[in-house]
Amino acid sequence: MQTSALPDLAHTGAKPVHWLATAAAMAAVVALAGLLQPEAATATAQASEHATTAGNNGSAPATAPDPAGVVFPLECGGAGQTVADRAPGDLDGDGRPETVVSVHCTAGSGTPPGGVYVLTQASGAAPRVVATLVDPADNLTVTGLAVQDGTVSATLLGYSSTEVPRCCPDERESAAWTWKGSAFVRSAGDSSALA
Repeated sequence: MQTSALPDLAHTGAKPVHWLATAAAMAAVVALAGLLQPEAATATAQASEHATTAGNNGSAPATAPDPAGVVFPLECGGAGQTVADRAPGDLDGDGRPETVVSVHCTAGSGTPPGGVYVLTQASGAAPRVVATLVDPADNLTVTGLAVQDGTVSATLLGYSSTEVPRCCPDERESAAWTWKGSAFVRSAGDSSALA
């Protein structure tokens, strides 16, 4: 066995007092680190507490209604319904989000007409349709559905005549809806023919 050229280390023969002093020093460092939290961590915790207490008297903030399982007023002749797009947002300013959905019949091909519906959900109840913004009877295809600052916007694709094939809409219109008093009011935007 080869002996070490280094001197004996002091802690190899340490007494219990040495270990007690080391443990006390480590406890002091851990306690000091717990008191000195970064400012960002404190701000985040305060912001989370404020958001929780501000939303629904301390309960979790309301979530937008989920369209899964909702039966929409759209006749599809047994083909089924497809939620093509959805956009959540507080549309009436009551602090509870609604969900706006674009729904069309499930089709293997072509451009099936769709509807745009507003869903709401009371606490503990199932989501329900409260407004129809685009009626499927209008034979429009809805794209670009969005909600921003309480306004619903979408692009509506349609047909100039019954001779235009249903696969290929030839008209485009931008539309927006806002809640005014007790109903959604539609404002028409740009309208153009598709090339």
